Amino acid sequence: MLLGYLNPILTRLLVPKVGIIYNDSKPTACRAATEIKDKLIGRGLKVCTAPGTGGILGYATGPNPLHRIPMDKLAPPDFDQEMMFAIVLGGDGTVLSASRQLAPHGIPLLAVNTGHMGFLTETYLNQLPSVLEQVIDGNYIVENRTMIAVEVCQSEQVLWEALCLNEMVLHREPMTCMCHFEIKIGRHAPVDIAADGVIISTPTGSTAYCLSAGGAVVTPGVEVLQLLPICPHSLASRALIYGETEPVIIYPASPNQLVMVVDGNGGCYVLPEYQVKVKRSPYRAKFIRLQPPEFFQVLREKLGWGLPHIAKPTSVELP
Repeated sequence: MLLGYLNPILTRLLVPKVGIIYNDSKPTACRAATEIKDKLIGRGLKVCTAPGTGGILGYATGPNPLHRIPMDKLAPPDFDQEMMFAIVLGGDGTVLSASRQLAPHGIPLLAVNTGHMGFLTETYLNQLPSVLEQVIDGNYIVENRTMIAVEVCQSEQVLWEALCLNEMVLHREPMTCMCHFEIKIGRHAPVDIAADGVIISTPTGSTAYCLSAGGAVVTPGVEVLQLLPICPHSLASRALIYGETEPVIIYPASPNQLVMVVDGNGGCYVLPEYQVKVKRSPYRAKFIRLQPPEFFQVLREKLGWGLPHIAKPTSVELP
């Protein structure tokens, strides 16, 4: 009797568990998720699957922040600390969603590109069979990436919160005037910025919206965050790089409501009486790397950074 009772418990403890998070809007990712699940089960592994939509926070539809979900409550069922790793099938958006779901549980992500840019991904579908063998054997490196915790507060009450790998953007609504922001970084005196909006970016996010807005590229291992005004109305308002241990509070100094977006896939309205608090999260996004990360190579392959110039001929022969 006792052995029969213990068998299910022992099975849960002894059978390695792997997760699959996939972009369910892409047929390629859906098919791959089914095929990979069958293969892993055939290897004797327990497999849990979930669509990446669980980490997409959505947008508020009214004037107030809605649907607050605590940062550590987004993981799908059975995705927990017992999981060896999770395979992410999709593009960068799916990876961002998965990191938000799984970072609180410390689950490493093996990101497989089935999208376009794939800046955060590690491998491709056609390479996955051999890559899985390598990862199951434990032959990989885990790279930790800084995340930020974003809270929208009224006085001391938290109205909305999110975990963020790339960036937090606070900007004006369409057809409104330029905004003013009073920003306090750590113990330092507040500064006033007049701009269309502001971005607070992690090193990972420095190659996303921050790059397009004219910010600096920061290598992932540097322990800093970046504050970047969007279209500032001042020659003095430029990107500021500061230590990641410094918390930031943003006070909207404009009478109009603003819009906040995190990682491009969730957000809420920010009213003049609210404050936005941003700080380094205690959670880190963990990425499986098959070899030591080479950030400059990724910059070169994905964004064309540092490509050699083609030398011009020293002389031209006329016909």
